[in-house]
Amino acid sequence: MTLKTLMLGACSLLAIAGTAQAQSTTLTIATVNNGDMIRMQSLTEDFTTKNPDIQLNWVTLEENVLRERVTTDVATKGGQYDVMTIGNYEVPIWAKQGWLLPLDNLGADYDADDLLPSIRSGLQMEGKLYAAPFYGESAMLMYRTDLFEKAGLTMPENPTWEFIADAARKITDRNANLSGICLRGKAGWGENMAFLSALNNSFGGRWFDENWKPQFDQPEWKAALQFYVDLMKDAGPSGASSNGFNENLTLFQQGQCGMWMDATVAASFVADPKNSTVADKVGYAIFPSKEGVNNHGNWLWSWNLAIPAGSTKAEAAQKFIGWATSKGYTELVASKEGWANVPPGTRTSLYENAEYKKTPFSEPTFKAIQAADITKPSVKPVPYIGGQWVSIPEFQSLGTTVGQLFSAALAGQSSVDDALAQAQQVSTREMTRGGYIK
Repeated sequence: MTLKTLMLGACSLLAIAGTAQAQSTTLTIATVNNGDMIRMQSLTEDFTTKNPDIQLNWVTLEENVLRERVTTDVATKGGQYDVMTIGNYEVPIWAKQGWLLPLDNLGADYDADDLLPSIRSGLQMEGKLYAAPFYGESAMLMYRTDLFEKAGLTMPENPTWEFIADAARKITDRNANLSGICLRGKAGWGENMAFLSALNNSFGGRWFDENWKPQFDQPEWKAALQFYVDLMKDAGPSGASSNGFNENLTLFQQGQCGMWMDATVAASFVADPKNSTVADKVGYAIFPSKEGVNNHGNWLWSWNLAIPAGSTKAEAAQKFIGWATSKGYTELVASKEGWANVPPGTRTSLYENAEYKKTPFSEPTFKAIQAADITKPSVKPVPYIGGQWVSIPEFQSLGTTVGQLFSAALAGQSSVDDALAQAQQVSTREMTRGGYIK
């Protein structure tokens, strides 16, 4: 073989390699720093092995920061991300604005009909799916069975907030660094206002009346917020105004909380003996209601994967979303981490799975999701849908502003009355500016 032939062969190989490299696609995925999302990143070798022409670049952010960045990018069609993790609050609003691409090619074996109807319905527009659910959740109470037994307490089938407050104060032990209850305090429409909106619903309140007039000057909000601030002062952890989902999860796992009211998705983490010191001492109960109010205030939420209209890599992005939200991914997690750790709340087949039914939280989670009705979040009539959120574009900014006011009240920087008055003032101004109040 001549030198010329060898050089030509080498050039050909380089050309082939260059072409392969040029055809490789890198997806930038923005996601939240929740446990299920972190686990997904650790398992993506399964995807890249099956799709060697697609590489993944992860941008993992704290919840409030994620919402701010993806909202800015999608609204401007900046193209910074190819796959976004967004909630069922954003999906219908953004799809209507033309900010999301429809998901019409998630794979032949995707089985969209298996998605829970209550979850799927919030991700569609005109019959088209604009986001695929990674996990779904409602809210429920997680509590320490050993502490209840020690205090002579029995969790009722339908607990009231009055019972919960009394129990929280009884099991609080400051000397042992044990708080009776942990609740969200970190400011944000999806952080403290997720819980406080649901709490207010369970007290019989609402965000707006039928004419979109804010209701922070009504007795329900006063009762709910005062109850929350007083309870957290008496039985909550120090620095509660800085605690969101992840911070409270850590406190509960470390045995520093007697009760925790939050998302049902947390159940697998508090029941995991590898990460939770109280894994074998956790009970589950429905979201409480106020005495005399027939409304548990259950929320309904899903973290979903969607493709912003600014992405130029829709084909590869759909392949990834199809993989991450499929039955196959669920089975992959089960084979690596056990059925208790699969993403919950999205597929009917999961709650029919005999192995998953063995987990202590499967049934209470499914009941909580089934009980949530975002079309009737309050016992009073409302002009919106939503449980812990209100289905208008303005809510993202307004909810965070109100959340900051209420977080300040929790921190003792203002009174409950002042926080409510300011919330009424700012929300009235924004609703008038938006044309809701005529």
